[in-house]
Amino acid sequence: MSEVPSNLRYAATHEWVRAEEDGTITVGITDHAQGALGDLVFVETPAMDGTVQAGEGCAVVESVKAASDVYAPVDGVIVDTNGRLTDEPELVNTDPYGDGWIMRIKPDDADSIEELMDADDYEHMVSEQEDEE
Repeated sequence: MSEVPSNLRYAATHEWVRAEEDGTITVGITDHAQGALGDLVFVETPAMDGTVQAGEGCAVVESVKAASDVYAPVDGVIVDTNGRLTDEPELVNTDPYGDGWIMRIKPDDADSIEELMDADDYEHMVSEQEDEE
């Protein structure tokens, strides 16, 4: 089983979310997702100050296997992106919950992340998906 930190929230589309003290959220893709994609070779981060809607594709991760959208987990405004990923997309593979973060969003509704899955629910969903494969 992939690493699933208990202090984060998760979207069904395999993004993780960490609430920050300044009211923003940090978003990346889960260890499970990066493992399924394989070695990343390119990450396209969203435009700064752009608005996003929950479920909307707003970034792209490209691996040697495929390209995949990264979806906004909540409605809000992009307030920061991880510029290191331009030259070091492999950070998503080596440290998906740390240096491999993709974007920061100022949510329209701070409580909206509570609607995302906790670690136990995400692990259960991934386990069911793996059983179906």
